[in-house]
Amino acid sequence: MTAPVSIAVLGLGEAGSEISRDLVAAGADVRGYDPRVAPLPGVASRTSEADAVRDADLVLSVNSGHDAQTALENALPSLRDGTIWADLNTATPGVKAALVRRLEGRAVPVADVALLAPVPGKGLATPMLVSGAGAQRFAELLSALGAQVEILPGPAGAAISRKLLRSVFYKGLAAAVVEALAAARAAGCEDWLAANISAELTAFDEQTIVRLVDGTRRHARRRADEMTAAADQEVELGVPSRVAAAARDLLIELRDAQLHDN
Repeated sequence: MTAPVSIAVLGLGEAGSEISRDLVAAGADVRGYDPRVAPLPGVASRTSEADAVRDADLVLSVNSGHDAQTALENALPSLRDGTIWADLNTATPGVKAALVRRLEGRAVPVADVALLAPVPGKGLATPMLVSGAGAQRFAELLSALGAQVEILPGPAGAAISRKLLRSVFYKGLAAAVVEALAAARAAGCEDWLAANISAELTAFDEQTIVRLVDGTRRHARRRADEMTAAADQEVELGVPSRVAAAARDLLIELRDAQLHDN
């Protein structure tokens, strides 16, 4: 019989715990370490990062962006050649590249893993985009356990770059909706604006993107004035103007660049 794959999970918060639970259910031999969270049943408790990785075929670092390098540093003394180091943290491409540099001369390939949806409720079924020298082996090991893994050609950092670029839009959109609804609530028309936003988002297609980009550049002068008024209104309503003010500043930059070119 083939021995089950040995997986160390570093970081047992919400994401790490759900992924660990599903790995155990899929038949993996899982060990975990988190200084603040106890492992779920079926996950062998280890006393440190080094202790957790010493007999692992695959390491899943699921800490946080600012802990990614520390986790590797603490694990280094016990990392075996052939182990895959998979970093699932939302860190910058520069941090992912730093992990690769730290492992230069070691037979420990890095897999840069971008989680493309919230883990709660999905666990191991969370769609993953992976790049780097360890991407292929990572995909083989986790796909066999039921994970949804897409390989992106390129070095460690390529996968997380795609996620962060998407985050500029998606999290920025969420921030705009939150701010706009707060202002509408203060103005007494929250339900009207919520329905308007819903209708606009429902109508989005590829041509909408083209219109947004072209229209923003073509009408930067008028829209800069409009967003100046919108930001001023939020202040009058007692709502902090963050997204509206940022949009105003971008439009002013575009307007001024056009005036300079002309």
